[in-house]
Amino acid sequence: MLLHGKKLLITGVLMDSSIAFHVAKLAQEQGAEVVLTSFGRAMKITQTIARRLPSTPPVIELDVTNPEHIDTLAERLGEHVDHLDGVLHSIGFAPQGAFDFLGASWEDVGTAVHASAYSLKALAVGALPLMSAGGSIVGLTFDAKYAWPVYDWMGVAKAAFESTSRYCARDLGPKGIRVNLVAAGPIKTTAAKSVPGFKALEQAWDSRSPLGWDVNDAVPAAKACVALLSDWFPATSGEIIHVDGGFHAMGQ
Repeated sequence: MLLHGKKLLITGVLMDSSIAFHVAKLAQEQGAEVVLTSFGRAMKITQTIARRLPSTPPVIELDVTNPEHIDTLAERLGEHVDHLDGVLHSIGFAPQGAFDFLGASWEDVGTAVHASAYSLKALAVGALPLMSAGGSIVGLTFDAKYAWPVYDWMGVAKAAFESTSRYCARDLGPKGIRVNLVAAGPIKTTAAKSVPGFKALEQAWDSRSPLGWDVNDAVPAAKACVALLSDWFPATSGEIIHVDGGFHAMGQ
């Protein structure tokens, strides 16, 4: 019961193949009370998928690019929990135009950076009134040290996301709140399917990872998130934990 008695806000549950779904499932199995978020047309999907969890959690509306949603987040969360011990940021979006690096418009790039990077700060600030010392914010990234094939401006947004996590760690650390990221290898999720040419990445990953890699298995990444949301990393913040079969450590 690694998360016994803890109360968590989990974003990004769209399908039961998603990392966020497995984080929610493992968190409940480890004793946590969970609240999910979704918005717009995806609300019904998330509510349906939520019923596949061990215990059906409430789903509140949250569009992280909507200032009103952020400003009222703590108040709306307060209808379900009296405090928060942890937050999972599993949010990323880029218009199709952002996957053409030289041809992308600022409008598309700006949307990607807002939804995929600035949203970490926005979510942290929105949740802050319910969080206290010992809290943990965990985000999901895709290693942004490299210029990946096909990833283009989403890769730039992820680099901004990783930088944002360090600044959040700096400013939330004095409040006793940790901020860390998990850099997962490619997983066949809804988000991955929207990346043109994603299959080129997943095909190479297993052969180059010392531990091998299963693109259909989100559990290893979810376990890392649960560990970071627990009390077992009390002095770790501003860190990126790689859960990618060891791919990131290998030369070309």
